[in-house]
Amino acid sequence: MTNHEIVKKLIGKINPIGESNTDAERYENLINTIALVESLIMDIQDVVYYNKNAYERSKIAAKDLAQDFLDRYEIKS
Repeated sequence: MTNHEIVKKLIGKINPIGESNTDAERYENLINTIALVESLIMDIQDVVYYNKNAYERSKIAAKDLAQDFLDRYEIKS
């Protein structure tokens, strides 16, 4: 099972179907999903911030990978 599958199973479905009770639950699931994504993005931003002046190859590689991701989705670091 992938991380994505595990998170989807834990949080639940997020796409509304047009039925009030189900959609209310899915709306809450969407709020939780967004909160998780925001937290994960902040973690990725931290990798860039804390390694911006690094000289070790592994730290530079991690910073570059994180920055590439943020740039791809136009997220400010």
